[in-house]
Amino acid sequence: MSLTLAIVGRPNVGKSTLFNRLVGKRLALVDDQPGVTRDLREGEGRLGDLRFTVIDTAGLEDATDDSLQGRMRRLTERAVDMADVCLFMIDARVGVTPTDEMFAEILRKRSKHVILAANKAEGSAADAGVLEAYNLGLGEPVRLSGEHGEGMTDLYTQLMPLADAAEEQAVDDAPETDIELDEDGEGETPLITAAKPLQVAVVGRPNAGKSTLINKIMGEDRLLTGPEAGITRDAISLRIDWADPDGETTPMRIFDTAGMRKKAKVQEKLEKLSVSDGLRAVKFAEVVVVLLDAAIPFEQQDLRIADLAEREGRAVVVAINKWDIEEDKQEKLRDLKESFERLLPQLRGAPLVTVSAKTGRGLERLRAAILRAHDIWNRRVPTAALNRWLTAMLEQHPPPAPQGRRIKLRYMTQAKTRPPGFVVMCSHPDKMPASYTRYLVNGLREDFDMPGTPIRLTLRGQGDKNPYKGRRKKNAGALAKHLKGRA
Repeated sequence: MSLTLAIVGRPNVGKSTLFNRLVGKRLALVDDQPGVTRDLREGEGRLGDLRFTVIDTAGLEDATDDSLQGRMRRLTERAVDMADVCLFMIDARVGVTPTDEMFAEILRKRSKHVILAANKAEGSAADAGVLEAYNLGLGEPVRLSGEHGEGMTDLYTQLMPLADAAEEQAVDDAPETDIELDEDGEGETPLITAAKPLQVAVVGRPNAGKSTLINKIMGEDRLLTGPEAGITRDAISLRIDWADPDGETTPMRIFDTAGMRKKAKVQEKLEKLSVSDGLRAVKFAEVVVVLLDAAIPFEQQDLRIADLAEREGRAVVVAINKWDIEEDKQEKLRDLKESFERLLPQLRGAPLVTVSAKTGRGLERLRAAILRAHDIWNRRVPTAALNRWLTAMLEQHPPPAPQGRRIKLRYMTQAKTRPPGFVVMCSHPDKMPASYTRYLVNGLREDFDMPGTPIRLTLRGQGDKNPYKGRRKKNAGALAKHLKGRA
């Protein structure tokens, strides 16, 4: 999408409400409380036949220092510089304020093109504010109601000359998961391209350093950071071509998420929305980086987050942040690996990487771990190799015999990838104990080099049709016919 539209204005004029309407879903948090939006947030906007990138910004504040408000203002100014068009919103019911006048002057100097919008303009109570807007010197204001959808036709008319009418429809960001394979384990593997970048979510508890880490990866301060816990409130998506030391780049879309705290501590409506936003980011990722604080790793909430990613079927990388201030690194790393194996057995073998978001040390290892986790998530095992492996596993440890009748495991095949999913045909699948299923899953991890990735193992009764039955006989007949022809 060639056109970028940034929605700017002072706090609580309705920017996020309009953003949600343009993207067609509740991506940005909305609340009567001012200052809910703190980061830049991008979405794929659509208005009639127009397709464009829309950026929701923090409310413009009259602050230029290093306070939270000052840093929020600098991020919004960055969005103004990035955007092709700025939609400058005022509250028509309040009218033009001195803050509006000050930022109108800034936009005149910095923005390539400004569209003035008088929001909350439904009803006669807004008439005076709409007339006042002419005094800002930004042309005729578009009379809008982001909440009720009024004025969208007028906004379309303003945007149409600035947008490419033949814009391609927005590409869905959701990753392809649970890809079906045929009987021979064949299927199309989605490639990482600029159009379909590798999608990575960074999750963890508040103040673990998620936004700082992503800023270091991006090489610029795209995300708001600071000592205050819980600054990030939305799940922010950013595009990057992440290069290795040799200069080879991998297109990625990285999601920064709000810190997820224990349910008992999530009381405010705003934070409840933030946590659900982070959970949604996990579902839209292919690889989930669980970022821990080296000083307090593997608390209960960290374990819940990692378990959530595994249950959603996503590849998982565990990153230990703030490693630069750790004193006894070798002993600490040994303890961390022991705790990881003990507390998260379902992710046994998942990569554990030490990083410093502040200094950037360990980022190359993190990139390599993400790509390897993604590769394993797409792993395929030939059916013949699986059945040879199953025979060896049965000989090493035969299945149990409930009521004296042994469960027979007949054959096995891989049905899906992303994550790897396997089907075992057997007698009495309902009587198979969970311990034997774990034995098979752990064996798959070790023998086919699939550490850490979620593995789905399904048991089916022998009443299901065996797709391999008769193949050997058929193949033998074809071979005999072939030999007879040669004779």
